[in-house]
Amino acid sequence: MEIIFAFVLSLSLCMDCFAVCACSSVTIRTMRWPQVMWIALVFAVVQAGLLAVGWAFGDLFVGYLSSISRIIGFLLLAYVGGSMVVGYFRGESETCDLNGLRNVIIGAVATSIDAFSVGISLSMSGESAHTVAVDTAALFICTFASVVAGMFSGSHIGSRFGRTATLAGGIVLLLIGINVLFDII
Repeated sequence: MEIIFAFVLSLSLCMDCFAVCACSSVTIRTMRWPQVMWIALVFAVVQAGLLAVGWAFGDLFVGYLSSISRIIGFLLLAYVGGSMVVGYFRGESETCDLNGLRNVIIGAVATSIDAFSVGISLSMSGESAHTVAVDTAALFICTFASVVAGMFSGSHIGSRFGRTATLAGGIVLLLIGINVLFDII
């Protein structure tokens, strides 16, 4: 069950990476495997790293906030997931130019802030270091794969399904937040 949860969480967190890379891949003049691989690596390292840093940050404060930790975890997930859902209905789209290391890092950080928040919420809900390590590894794998898929699928899929992928990710994060609050699973 732990691995399934880790991959569901990871898929929901990397939907925005997929959408950004799918939409942005039209700005890359010639796409080559090495270029796609390093872009995917940067996104995966930043996304997984911010999840782990968020967990460590939240772990520092869990003793002080243990009485309200489930509520804080829910609120963080509800904020991130809700923002994705609201962005979908407002018609907001995430695009960035992925030409150059600076732009890749900016895109990776911009799509990974939610992973930091989720890391904090995992810490607040009492997830162990082992569980977070599994979540981090799953997030690295899913982010890497989603960036590669997004880069190669290009504007065709990005313009058709990019926003829908963001909506799906937001809904899954909201459901995970509800689970954190009520401890359903």
